[in-house]
Amino acid sequence: MTFQNKQSDISFKKKLKTSVSLLFLLSLISFYQPVNAQQNYEVSYAPDIWYNSVDGIRVGVRMRGKVPGSFKQGPHRLDAGLWLSTFIPASPVSYYFSLTEPIPAISDFQSEGNIQFRSSIRTGYHWHQISLNKRWQPGFEEKNYYHLSLYISARNRFDNDYRLYPEIWQDNWLWIAGTSFNIHNQNFLGRYRLRADALANVAGNYPSFTLGELAIDQKVPLSDYFSLYGRFFAGASTQKTAPEYRFSHSFRPYVNWMSNGLTRAKGTIPEPWMTSGLFHIAGGANLRGYTNYDIENLNESTPASLYNAAVAFNFELNYPNPINTALNKVPVVGGVLNFRSYLFFDSGIFQRANSALGGVQNEGRWLADAGPGFALSLKIPDYLGKVRGFTIRYEIPVWLSHPQNDVNNFAFRHIIGIGAVISL
Repeated sequence: MTFQNKQSDISFKKKLKTSVSLLFLLSLISFYQPVNAQQNYEVSYAPDIWYNSVDGIRVGVRMRGKVPGSFKQGPHRLDAGLWLSTFIPASPVSYYFSLTEPIPAISDFQSEGNIQFRSSIRTGYHWHQISLNKRWQPGFEEKNYYHLSLYISARNRFDNDYRLYPEIWQDNWLWIAGTSFNIHNQNFLGRYRLRADALANVAGNYPSFTLGELAIDQKVPLSDYFSLYGRFFAGASTQKTAPEYRFSHSFRPYVNWMSNGLTRAKGTIPEPWMTSGLFHIAGGANLRGYTNYDIENLNESTPASLYNAAVAFNFELNYPNPINTALNKVPVVGGVLNFRSYLFFDSGIFQRANSALGGVQNEGRWLADAGPGFALSLKIPDYLGKVRGFTIRYEIPVWLSHPQNDVNNFAFRHIIGIGAVISL
């Protein structure tokens, strides 16, 4: 046996030993039982299967734990998952673990305060976090509430194989302290949502940086058949902000791709589809017409479309269509499934910090796109009024302005969108 083969065999045994140890540890975690002689505890299990091009078919189990009869509002709320990758990559076992404990001193009916512990190692990414959360809800109005979260987390991308574009990820540990504040309510125009986020990297080898975001969604019913949706987005960060947290024309910041199973690792959505610029991931400035432009830059290994600041407006004018009319007539289905037809308009301006240029580099003008679109949404509100589900969009944008002089504004472009641009 050659030295190289011996090393390979030793490496495989180490991986196997590590995987078995981690699997055993997480199996113990999955049977977490709170120590309380006066309360029983129940854990429900469900098989889970997923796919990406590094793990292959990832098989495992999802676990939910609660005190019987607490209806997801009691103590010791457990949400966990444990998976094994059939391709046996460098880290074949992955997990997610979340435990939520209410704090009676700051809780009231439907206005709970809690502390949440979460930990995950999956798709080559560490994410460990503790957060203090508080919700305020007036009476029985589940759709109208305020939510505040304060958190500190440790995050690290340790395996490039899972990233579609590894050059926009740095590999140092980040210690992120942050806050997130959400309002869901209605005003004289209609329903609206406000989200404000602020975070800072406070420790670790990577330079310190701060970042803030503000997003406001507003719905304006115009008649029984027409409605206008508007969105304002603003984000700003300091010069040395980690690249995965910066803004692009079209996508949400790349670190936020880790929150969605479809985009957490390459290959779940076929790589040729993503690298062709066909798919748009909602979030950030959301200039959906510039999806292909951003992807072309990344394909050339030049992350030129990453910015430290962005301001954008998005508008969608809904108009009636016969498909949605038919869906509304179907009992039950009409309440959760919606097919929208609309015209959209996006516009934004972007700025990049650059010390070599004396502070900032401004793109110099507003970019804009517009076109028709169609969206199929499945929306199922949970017991707190938060919407669970998904949205798939098909849109045909044209450029009303463009950063390249040799590109035709009205060249045919079409995209498939994941997630709603305006989430109301």
